[in-house]
Amino acid sequence: MAPIAVSLGDPAGIGPEITGKTWAGRYDYGLNPFFAVGDPGSIRAIWDGPVEKIESPDEAESVFSRALPLLPVESGEAVTPGQPTPEGARCALDSLELAVGLARSGAALAVVTGPVSKSRLYDIGFSHPGQTEFVAERCGVSRDNIAMMLAGPSLRTIPITTHIPLRDVPDIISIEMIANKARAAARGLIRNFGIASPRLAFAGLNPHAGEFGALGREEIDILEPAIAQLREEGIDAQGPFAADTMFHPAAREKYDVALCLYHDQALIPLKTLHFDEGVNLTLGLPIVRTSPDHGTAFEIAGSNTANPGATIAAISLAAYCAEQRILHEGSIAA
Repeated sequence: MAPIAVSLGDPAGIGPEITGKTWAGRYDYGLNPFFAVGDPGSIRAIWDGPVEKIESPDEAESVFSRALPLLPVESGEAVTPGQPTPEGARCALDSLELAVGLARSGAALAVVTGPVSKSRLYDIGFSHPGQTEFVAERCGVSRDNIAMMLAGPSLRTIPITTHIPLRDVPDIISIEMIANKARAAARGLIRNFGIASPRLAFAGLNPHAGEFGALGREEIDILEPAIAQLREEGIDAQGPFAADTMFHPAAREKYDVALCLYHDQALIPLKTLHFDEGVNLTLGLPIVRTSPDHGTAFEIAGSNTANPGATIAAISLAAYCAEQRILHEGSIAA
């Protein structure tokens, strides 16, 4: 089985540190072989563990037992942890593109993307809302047909809208958007988790799910028709439910994923429950792509205090999802 590609993210962030720490704990956590993709200087700046450059992914498995395999993407400058630069952002983008290409070709089992700074990427001309949309484009998939799932040991959530102002959410959501995200969610749970009949629960937009229209009509005019349409297609879709009662233990047992209308509605419960274990999984792609659910943390980069838990979880989940696809479909790709 091919190794997993891990792009290091911004060289000045914590991506290099948590990747090195993850390799150090590879046997404790039973991790599949993986290799890093990024700037060698970013690892040397923060970690004194063994690193061995490779020229292709097929060298990674033989190296993995003695050193962190690294497919180098040079930034062309010395890396200072905590001090991001335009060259570092370009290196992060080049590393991401290479890792995705290797997964697309089958040379990598999956891709795990390290944390990047969106603002720094925007400064160099990056035109996508985030890595998720960039990966989708490189895979030839419309962003309308993918879904960003946040997964932890006891909760999975999907934000139907992501990085937009909260005031814009009511104007952007539609029956079609909600149905598309739900279809991607259902297919993703089947393909990546082996759940034969996924249970989808929808959070309402307004307090008390609109209180029968007294506190807003988005539930009546948009969510309920979308849910009815999904049920007609044979998808187990339930709701809309009041968001403040959806995430206690008994409620979480009744669904496989919670679909939420905006970013924080999905991420606050996930990060409250699983801050150091949360994984971002992109559904709807022909490849398996995961990411630790945290940012670059420039403020602590180089301090040796970054927790690798989410990266460990992201690599573990990537391997699990790839194995589920192979088990049920015979290959990773659709």
